[in-house]
Amino acid sequence: MESVEVLVAHIQGLSRSPDEVSHLHSLLKQSEDALRSHASRLAPFLSQLDPSIHTLGYLFLLEAYSSGSISGEEASGFLLTVVEFINSCSAEQIQLAPEKFISVCKSFKDQVMQLGVPMQGIAPLWMAVRKLQTSTEQLTTLHSDYLLLCLLAKCYKAGLSILDDDIFEVDHPRDHFLYCYYGGMINIGLKRFEKALACLHNVVTAPMTTLNAICVEAYKKYILVSLILNGQVPSFPKYTSSAAHRNLKNYTQPYVDLANFYASGKFSELEACIQTNQEKFLSDSNLGLVKQVLSSLYKRNIQRLTQTYLTLSLQDIANVAQLNNPKEAEMHVLQMIQDGEIFATINQKDGMVSFHEDPEQYKSCRMTEHIDFSIQRLMALSKKLSSLDDNLSCDPQYLSKVGKERQKFDFDEFDSVSHKFM
Repeated sequence: MESVEVLVAHIQGLSRSPDEVSHLHSLLKQSEDALRSHASRLAPFLSQLDPSIHTLGYLFLLEAYSSGSISGEEASGFLLTVVEFINSCSAEQIQLAPEKFISVCKSFKDQVMQLGVPMQGIAPLWMAVRKLQTSTEQLTTLHSDYLLLCLLAKCYKAGLSILDDDIFEVDHPRDHFLYCYYGGMINIGLKRFEKALACLHNVVTAPMTTLNAICVEAYKKYILVSLILNGQVPSFPKYTSSAAHRNLKNYTQPYVDLANFYASGKFSELEACIQTNQEKFLSDSNLGLVKQVLSSLYKRNIQRLTQTYLTLSLQDIANVAQLNNPKEAEMHVLQMIQDGEIFATINQKDGMVSFHEDPEQYKSCRMTEHIDFSIQRLMALSKKLSSLDDNLSCDPQYLSKVGKERQKFDFDEFDSVSHKFM
């Protein structure tokens, strides 16, 4: 253990200036194997270091310690150590070894999950995401871990703190798939179905050469959310990968059948389809969402009536929407009015419902502020996309690829022209 003691002394003496830290980084990389061989005995050495000053050295020791087997008795102390480190570490120094920082945070996440206390990991992992990011536009590997803890703890609103960021930089494709998938689930939990649909859409239409399990699970939820929100499932856009376009429906047939029965508008047929595939929906953890689809068919049938009639009796609404009685129809109409899904008034004396146009005139201060905010955000996004386009057009790898394709096209064109004169 003398070598570790010497290394700790180096950490204490070389953690001030950038040049010292750079030299320390080289020493630490050379000592990785030695640290791992003593993983179970590193905990006492961590107490000799200040994570706010000796961040890089502390990180290497903590990562080596976390790579070993942590017993149940040590788990609580390990969690407290990691929380203290994340809260006080220097963001500049962890950027020198981001893979080590990610490894420590993932070990921390695994421990809180094993202990069944995901709530305890939410705040520290949020801080870890922010310290690991070079900007809020960067998607890190820790984003999906943070969202997973929010889901397990059912603390959905905490997930919005990073889901509302505009992401333009992605380290790894798998991070994008998990981030959007978990983001979709969090928005479903909050009943923000438009946001959920956007997240799941990003998974389904993401570039891929082969279909992956995350995409399949996302498409199942994409179908269900589409039915709840819009009453239909849109066709794949042109930019969807051929792998997803060809294979997704084959892996999600019960959900495709559900959408087809939903389109018929017949409650009994939809209910029979759900009953037939209930075990499948349950094993996919989607049965609750499927039941919301079933409930939304009532609303969809009532909404269709607003496009045809100005007034209608509650009895007629109950008949068309396949409800049991006028009282049940009244409850559905009242709920839809409250949720802003239809605009109507009920005359309880004669049991008649009068449907109205949307009263929004788009001239209130609140609406003006909302429109102005949307315009400003679109302008900022447009500017960012133009900048990304400019950077891409100067990228050597992109220019090399385009040059080769252009050269091939020129030769093909030359050959076709030449043959005409031969």
